Amino acid sequence: MSTEPDLLHSPEEEALRAAVRDLLTDHCDAAGVIARCETDTPHDVPLWKSLAGGMGIAGLLVPEALDGQGATHREAAVVLEELGRAVAPVPFLTSAVVATEALLACGADDLLAACASATTTCALAVALHTAPGAPVRRVRLEGGALHGELTGIADAGVADLLLVPADDGGLYAVDAAAVTVVPQVSLDLTRPLARVVLDGVRGARRLGEAEPAVRRALRTGAGLLASEQLGLADWALTETVRHLKERRQFNRPVGGFQALKHRLAQLWLQVAGLRAAARAAADALATDTDADVAVAVAQAHAAPVAVRAAEEALQLHGGIGMTWEHPVHLYLKRAKADSLAFGTAGAHRAALAELVDLRAP
Repeated sequence: MSTEPDLLHSPEEEALRAAVRDLLTDHCDAAGVIARCETDTPHDVPLWKSLAGGMGIAGLLVPEALDGQGATHREAAVVLEELGRAVAPVPFLTSAVVATEALLACGADDLLAACASATTTCALAVALHTAPGAPVRRVRLEGGALHGELTGIADAGVADLLLVPADDGGLYAVDAAAVTVVPQVSLDLTRPLARVVLDGVRGARRLGEAEPAVRRALRTGAGLLASEQLGLADWALTETVRHLKERRQFNRPVGGFQALKHRLAQLWLQVAGLRAAARAAADALATDTDADVAVAVAQAHAAPVAVRAAEEALQLHGGIGMTWEHPVHLYLKRAKADSLAFGTAGAHRAALAELVDLRAP
């Protein structure tokens, strides 16, 4: 049996991509995302209900026996690529991927079924910047009650249930209504962060051991984040090429200038490399074949490419992205924020060196 990763999408995956893209085209236009970011409710709940309930993507990684789709990480990567292309303000990565992986590790079947049916949105109460295998901040368990404060929790403001690691080694399911969620200033306006305060929360359900569940969730989050970064970078490249073909200077298309052609060609090569790395990571997670290595490779490569693609788009649009009406600034902010999510590229390079025994002298 071949162990080579399959980097091509199947017809079913292409159909999923087309369906998600069509829905986002109809319900997630750039002007609407920008307008929503100016409000106190940046999450697009109606869009999330359409994606999660109408299309069933909230249960992609949930087994069919629990009312899920029984799909793999490859299908989740397809969805994330399209969500990244639209910078959609929905909690798919945090709820349907990261929190779901933690619940799968704990065997919390009832909660998985609730997530799959889109009646419950979950968030893992671990700071978004935490790399797989890195130390995790925990709350205190005293007298049967949870006390503490956790910061940098992505999409906590829209979650119905929080998965909270405690100092007794357990992972607890906490009703979001029992905690205080304080919004934090976030560079990425489409994936807001929050501070979660637990002041003597009682009745939390212990799901299982926190360490393996959190490690699994963060590894999957890091691997599939590369697909979101791929979608973002591909949008930036495509829109920049389109703009340079249309804009004229000295009576000729700006894209005809040799210097710009070279910049775009180099960026295309980098995005093509990111596409291979992201799809290899998704395939490795789906088949559990050298997943740690594939995830580290993908994240070591993804952040610099996504950030550069967004920066080039901003500059080659003539700086127009610095006007609020143009969506380029959303992509640059998401790319910058994603470069810190689930560990920096440097942290993943260091992890990769350990995994393949190529430590620095």
